[in-house]
Amino acid sequence: MLIDVLKRDRLVVLGSLLVLVTLAWAYLIHLALAMSDGAAMGDMGDIAIKMKPWTVADGLLMFVMWAIMMMAMMLPSAAPMILIFARVNARQREKGNAYIPTAIFAAGYLVVWSLFSLLATAAQWGLQNAALLSPGMVGTSMYFGGALFVAAGLYQWTPLKQACLKHCRSPVEFIMHHWRPGTAGAFRMGLGHGAFCLGCCWSVMALLFVGGVMNLIWVAVIAIFVAVEKIFPHGPWVGRFTGLAMIAAGGYLIA
Repeated sequence: MLIDVLKRDRLVVLGSLLVLVTLAWAYLIHLALAMSDGAAMGDMGDIAIKMKPWTVADGLLMFVMWAIMMMAMMLPSAAPMILIFARVNARQREKGNAYIPTAIFAAGYLVVWSLFSLLATAAQWGLQNAALLSPGMVGTSMYFGGALFVAAGLYQWTPLKQACLKHCRSPVEFIMHHWRPGTAGAFRMGLGHGAFCLGCCWSVMALLFVGGVMNLIWVAVIAIFVAVEKIFPHGPWVGRFTGLAMIAAGGYLIA
C-alpha cells in the first residue's frame, strides 16, 4: 500500500513539475521569437525593443518575465528536493499524520526566486538607465561584463557558496535537519531551501546581464550548469573549475 502511494505521489509531482517547466520554457521561447522578429508584444515589446521609459505596467511585465524564467531554470534542479519532500510526506500520511500538499513546499521555494526576480527587475531598470544594457537586454560594457564574470568566478570558491551548495545537494539531510510540521512548516521549509539555492546560484544568474536576458541558449547553458552543480556526483568541483574559467573570461573581457 505504501509503495503504491509513493509511486502515485511521485508521478503526480513529476508530472506537475514537467508541466510547469514546459509552460515556462514555452513562454520564454514565444517571447524571444516575438522580440527577435520585432513583433509587438504590447508594452513588453515596446520596452524591450524601443527602450522607452518604464511605466508601472512595464515593470510588472518584466517582473513576470523574470519570475517565469527563474521557474524554468530552477525547478529542474530543485526536483530531487521536491520529490524527497513528497516521499516523506506520503510516509507521514501512512502514519496517520496530517498530509501537506507538496505544492506548499514548492510555493515557498518559488517565493524566494520571485523575490530575486523583483531585485533582478530593479537591476535591469537601473542598468538600462545607465546604458549598460542594450534594448535587446544584452550587456553593452566589456568592463561591466568582465567584472560580473570575475565576481561570479570568485564566488564559486567562497565558503558561503560551498555551504549553500551542500544544502542543495543533500535533500535527505535537509529534510532531517529542517523538517517542520504543518502547512506553515512546509512553506517555511520551502523558503529555507529556496534561500540556500539562491545563495548558491545568485552570482551565476547575474551573468544573464552579460550574455543576454532573453538569449535562450545562454539561459539554457546557465540552467544546465546549475543542475550539474547541484545534482551530479562531482558537481562542486565542476563549479569550482568553471569558476576559474569565469575569472579567465572576465579578465579577457576587461583586458
